[in-house]
Amino acid sequence: MKKLTRVLALTLVCALLLGATPALADWYKAPADLYELFPLDEPTVTLTCYSQLANYSGIQTGWSATLLKDLFNVEINIVPDQDGTYETRMASGNLGDLVVWGSNGDDYKKAVAAGMLFDWEEDWGDGKLMDIYAPYLAQNYTAALETNRTINSSVGVDKVLGFGHSVAFTTGAHQSFMYSWDIRWDLYKQLGYPDITDLDSLLAVFKQMKEICPKDDAGNETYAVSVWPDWDGTMVMYVKALASAYYGYDELAMGHYNPQTGDYYPALDDGSPYLEMLQFFNRLYRENLLDPNSMTQTYDNANEKLKNSGTFWSIFNYAGSQAYNTDAHMAAGKYMYSRVPDAATPIVYGLGDSGGNRIWSIGAKTEYPELCLAILDWLATPEGTMAINYGPRGLMWDYDAEGGMYFTELGAACNKDTKYDLSGVEWVSPYTGKSYTLSGNFNDGKIQINNTTLNVDFVNPDPESKKGETFNKDSWESYVTAVTYPIQEDWREWSGYTLADQYMEARGTDSYLVAPDVPYAESQKSTELEVKWSQVTTTITTYSWRCIFAKSDGEFNFHLNEMRKLCNQYGYADCVEWSKGEAAIKWALTCDMYDME
Repeated sequence: MKKLTRVLALTLVCALLLGATPALADWYKAPADLYELFPLDEPTVTLTCYSQLANYSGIQTGWSATLLKDLFNVEINIVPDQDGTYETRMASGNLGDLVVWGSNGDDYKKAVAAGMLFDWEEDWGDGKLMDIYAPYLAQNYTAALETNRTINSSVGVDKVLGFGHSVAFTTGAHQSFMYSWDIRWDLYKQLGYPDITDLDSLLAVFKQMKEICPKDDAGNETYAVSVWPDWDGTMVMYVKALASAYYGYDELAMGHYNPQTGDYYPALDDGSPYLEMLQFFNRLYRENLLDPNSMTQTYDNANEKLKNSGTFWSIFNYAGSQAYNTDAHMAAGKYMYSRVPDAATPIVYGLGDSGGNRIWSIGAKTEYPELCLAILDWLATPEGTMAINYGPRGLMWDYDAEGGMYFTELGAACNKDTKYDLSGVEWVSPYTGKSYTLSGNFNDGKIQINNTTLNVDFVNPDPESKKGETFNKDSWESYVTAVTYPIQEDWREWSGYTLADQYMEARGTDSYLVAPDVPYAESQKSTELEVKWSQVTTTITTYSWRCIFAKSDGEFNFHLNEMRKLCNQYGYADCVEWSKGEAAIKWALTCDMYDME
């Protein structure tokens, strides 16, 4: 690790490097000595980021690459988690410079126990390295950092090695509703707003929608929904997620967990939420309402079909309204927005200061711990959080004179169309005064590490933000009062509210389940259980897809029985016993933190 003498104070560094041009905005100052160690005029440093959450491989490109180059003189080489990547990097003894974990479970804990991650509290002169190069994190993320220490202590390592995602500095509130139950509102309106009480009546509405809209914008057949297998894990993702959207039960290990009672529902038990939703997807298929390519396509494929008006429904806002509601669609009277079945009680996740299970960390073998900490510190600030979501300040968004957040004209265009082409856009950095010509589209330019720092639904703590608005654009006065289209107004008239979250809240506190934020980390499995787990989960996902595409009740039951038989042979009972133990641990933490019984 570099050990250079600190010869310049923070104020002097900023005065020399950032303050030479009086007109520059004084928005962000690099940590002390960073540019003494890594001068901006030296050759660019390439940092490798192994990210278990990334869907991209290679050098980060686009506007975020320009921003990181300007601020830190770095480029990021992203290594996603493909088959064997984790094992190979562990065996090599070097995980990378930045390391982002999909969960705080087995993989993470093995790396901790093996000494593969950097200690953020390493001594540096008269202080800790984190205090110098990540001062915002050190001062504001104390609960999240201590939660990380507790997780590490479970494998005998009393150190801070990172922090979890989606942090808030307060507890008690909840995030926005990700499970928003978006449907094609224009088609629903055309049908006369029929009742949707439960899944049966929802399916009936889908059949009517297909009758009046049998073809998409490109002339292809329409379906109620198009799903994808990319994100399958212990269970088929969309099937288990529908149980969370309908009953409010969270996925946990090999089943579902009621976050308000602690009750646990193993995936293959008779009458389980998972099997109920598996049967619903089979009903969709047999009614020709499920895209027949769902088992083989990617998320991007499904998303393109949605954008072409090829599907009517999504339980997720990001795979529904957020992707579909472009200016072109809304101007044409097409719209996708929230219509929750009356009987549904979707889950919504609580805000908390302990951080989620997706961990930011630094590899123990990095040559650049100071630089890695400084980058993570910037990403953890309000300004960095806004950049993760919306792009560079000044270019894409800013604060108005009253302290409200707003999109610039360019930012609004990118918000409406994430594929907006930025080629040729000139950006003058407010940090260094350098000029850059951007390239690529907005979405491809977002940081492809694919993790978050501050929770998007947390009130922006930046002193410049003075209206109590969260990082979520849906809370911005400027965005809510923007010009709307008649089809949007129709939904607002029907619901009596402006936004989906307001409508969801107004359904009543007994119409959704809040999953409290607790510092839960999955326990390590024994080597023997890991083998059983792998065999059982592979069987569940494989045979679940066969059940979905069964052409009759008899075929569905045949595949279900085969799934159960094979899972029992592989050790399903042991997997369930371990899962129930995890549910008990999580419930005990919940009761302890929130005085629940």
